[in-house]
Amino acid sequence: MTAPNLKTPTDLRSNATKSVAEALNGVLADSYALYFKTKNFHWHVSGPHFRDYHLMFDEQATQILATTDAIAERVRKTGNTTLRSIGDISRHQSIKDNDAEYVSAADMLNELREDNLRLVESLRAAKTAATDAGDNATEGIVDDWTDQAEERAWFLFEAGRNG
Repeated sequence: MTAPNLKTPTDLRSNATKSVAEALNGVLADSYALYFKTKNFHWHVSGPHFRDYHLMFDEQATQILATTDAIAERVRKTGNTTLRSIGDISRHQSIKDNDAEYVSAADMLNELREDNLRLVESLRAAKTAATDAGDNATEGIVDDWTDQAEERAWFLFEAGRNG
């Protein structure tokens, strides 16, 4: 059976929105990878700051997950399609998984900080693509997601400081 046309009407040029969709699908894949890694660390953190880190990781995971629907819907509003499966996420993600049996709390903080900063880079690239496409709605909302990722990186940095 042939799939019905999923092309959402938009006044944006389709070739320009393709680059926006590709950038946003990368951000979406990285958001899911970062969400799952953050939850993994939430479940497995241990040590003297257990409660603080456990709660912070949970708050951050919740914030990351909350952006995923808006990211996917932005892709659809531009007349494109978004990710469909775990396999699709793995093909688009740039944030690496962590399958280690044990990760120290300090390493968790460092890894999540670097991953959030990597997400910021992807968000900046998505904003550039949106600017080039004349997609001011994506441009504006990406700013909020960038600010959230920068804040998460900051909190992780401060929580991991010694002295």
